[in-house]
Amino acid sequence: MDIRMTSESRATKVGHTLAKVLGIKLSETKNPLDDPVKRGESVYSLSTAQPYVEEEPTVAEWVQSIIPTWRESGNYVVSLFPFIHWIGRYNLQWFIGDLVAGITVAAVVVPQSMAYAKLAELPVQFGLYSSFMGVLIYWFFATSKDITIGPVAVMSTLVGDIVLNVRQNYPQYEGHDVASAVAIIAGAIVLFIGLIRCGWIVDFIPLTTISAFMTSSAINIAVGQFPTLMGITGFSTRAPTYEVVINILKHLGRTKLDAAIGLTALTMLYLIRFACNCAAKRFPNRSKQFFFLSTLRTAFVILLYVMISWLVNRYHRQHPKFSILGPVPRGFKNAKVPKVDIDIVSSFASQIPVAVIVLVIEHIAIAKSFGRVNNYTINPSQELVAIGVTNMLGSFLGGYPATGSFSRTAIKSKAGVRTPLAGVITAIVVLLAIYALPAVFFYIPNAALAGVIIHAVGDLITAPNTVYQFWRVSPIEVIIFFAGVFVTIFSSIENGVYTTISISAAVLLFRIVKARGRFLGHVKVHSVIGDHVVGQDGRDSALRTSEKLPLGGVDSSLRSIFLPVKHDDGSNPEIDVRQPYPGIFIYRFSEGFNYPNANHCLDYLVDTIFKETRRSNSESFPRLGDRPWNNPGPGRGQLEPDRSHLPTLKAVILDFSSVNNVDITSVQTLIDIRNQLDRWAAPDVVQWHLACMNNRWTKRALLSAGFGYPTPPFNPDDSSPLRWKPIFSVADVRVGSESAATFMEEQNRRLRRGSKDVENGLSRAVDAESNSSNYEKSIQESNAYQTSGRHKIAVVQGLNVPFFPVDLASALQSAIANVEEQYGGGDDIINPRSSPH
Repeated sequence: MDIRMTSESRATKVGHTLAKVLGIKLSETKNPLDDPVKRGESVYSLSTAQPYVEEEPTVAEWVQSIIPTWRESGNYVVSLFPFIHWIGRYNLQWFIGDLVAGITVAAVVVPQSMAYAKLAELPVQFGLYSSFMGVLIYWFFATSKDITIGPVAVMSTLVGDIVLNVRQNYPQYEGHDVASAVAIIAGAIVLFIGLIRCGWIVDFIPLTTISAFMTSSAINIAVGQFPTLMGITGFSTRAPTYEVVINILKHLGRTKLDAAIGLTALTMLYLIRFACNCAAKRFPNRSKQFFFLSTLRTAFVILLYVMISWLVNRYHRQHPKFSILGPVPRGFKNAKVPKVDIDIVSSFASQIPVAVIVLVIEHIAIAKSFGRVNNYTINPSQELVAIGVTNMLGSFLGGYPATGSFSRTAIKSKAGVRTPLAGVITAIVVLLAIYALPAVFFYIPNAALAGVIIHAVGDLITAPNTVYQFWRVSPIEVIIFFAGVFVTIFSSIENGVYTTISISAAVLLFRIVKARGRFLGHVKVHSVIGDHVVGQDGRDSALRTSEKLPLGGVDSSLRSIFLPVKHDDGSNPEIDVRQPYPGIFIYRFSEGFNYPNANHCLDYLVDTIFKETRRSNSESFPRLGDRPWNNPGPGRGQLEPDRSHLPTLKAVILDFSSVNNVDITSVQTLIDIRNQLDRWAAPDVVQWHLACMNNRWTKRALLSAGFGYPTPPFNPDDSSPLRWKPIFSVADVRVGSESAATFMEEQNRRLRRGSKDVENGLSRAVDAESNSSNYEKSIQESNAYQTSGRHKIAVVQGLNVPFFPVDLASALQSAIANVEEQYGGGDDIINPRSSPH
């Protein structure tokens, strides 16, 4: 122990010596209340009290808090495999639910994945490869039981654009090689983000961006598939959406027999769903059966048109009557190590960001949505791990980028899935399709697949009612929504994504930078129980015993609240909200307090104070040339406005309830404003009370800047003692049967007897303020640290930071008490002609 203290002392001496050499003034921001007499605690006896002093956080504490322990490291490894927590309790009932859900999803994923592979400009078997790996691997890393990973329309469209662009510039690369390279690169990036547990970055993408992205992509895909649906050829369906629409109208006369297949297939898909929904409403007891019938509609339509295609084209395999898929290889013919080199990666490097964004936002948005619906919470970082691993391993079988599918996830959830293991059932069915059904796939009409795609993406379009609800919540975000949709239609999907994200970020920054606080006023309010205003009549003052009072003996008939003086929060403008005391201002930050908004927030504070107060020392400018340039005075023939009725500035209370962290810029700005207001109030000083702080590092920063304790006299040569009144908030510490939980239970029991309390009446709370100037005597007679039986009264905030009160009420009480202590009861605070604010 002595050795350790000696080493610490030696380190301290070395540090002080080094600071002296470098010119660092360690004692420059010393708390003047470090002297116990000034702090107001020396009058306590250590035998009856144990004073509480807040310790500043240290860098060593911060470093220790971010370095994981061995237990935390072990928990991290275990968290990478969530199935460990539930696989040991797997049972037959869970298996039956997973079996039904897995087969049901497989009936949808097989035709959809082949259709989406066409969007990716790849043969249909690559969609099956991606689906197989998606559902097979995901359950190892899943935190959602509902998500189904596989090819999706939007990602497939984006991959198709990348494949076409790369093959145009590098024709030596096969399309599936490019798609697999995109999968492994994007998957590696997403996996890295998940492993470092930075899934929170997804929260920077707002719902408006996701909705605009899904809506515009659905319109883009549907329009792009319409020519295939109608059998129209002769132009590119990858052009901007508006150009595709124009070309469709130009070439509508080229419609072929494919239109009969495509339009009837699309119509049948919607009719089956509509009929099943109506039947489920008509016969609620059979809604489950109708749901499964509706789910199987895609497989039914594909099989129906396969049979029709076989009947029509079985003798015309080389020259079919309408476009069909053609040969589909059996098994995993393209399984190999992905080709990833500098040339192929550089060819699509500019599109990697949008590929990662699409992978992430669609999956996380769906997972969070179904997690809330089914009452469980996902881990976004772990979901990113699942996506990354799935895409990286899938590329070895020839798969292209896959993510969560909304339609298949909804089907899986409604089918009654119990665990993520249902994906293995789906994988088995997909594997059977890959090996057993290629001969059947030969006759699938391309027009029918186009109808399946259009039907699937139709559900991704945001409904008008949802857009209206967006307008009700935030009109500016509706503008962002339509901006993203229009940019996608007239440009591309990736430009639409970048547009919505950029505008949303700009709006967020604008709100932070232009955030302006509010000045608060003090209002006394009553509570209303039923039709009775508590504390309004004489009956309520009849009770005097704590046994008949609610909330454990505290009279709640009258309480203090703080409302914006300008009523810009929507409060009733008929309520008279005034400044709580002449020369005391309460200011609440609205959007944090950091370097972007520090000047804007505090400039408004200073401007308002200058308008509503006068200088403590009246200025006299005998000659015009004596005036400063920024205060030229009234014009010729005009008199100086009379400001003698205004109070002088005495104290500022800042509400830090919305501030979590501060920085050097914001603290320095606050120091400059303090100095500016001190000059305005000179020779008096302005006392600063910073309430509702909930971060120790924020307290440390402000303490180093000289806040948290009374401001010394303005004149540094003034040797008069610092006059202030120590006021601290204390709380009752209860033990045993009178613990906090027991106390709250008793409070709730008394609240349930509210009607009886109203009949008996409630006593009115009376605010007691001490006018004694002998604060040491007040502290000595206080019972703040006394113990009585099983009760103990303890101070809430540290004695060394008296001007960091826990709430606004304490801050206001302290400010008023210290103003009256400093100015002798307030008679000299304001001109007799003044009116209260």
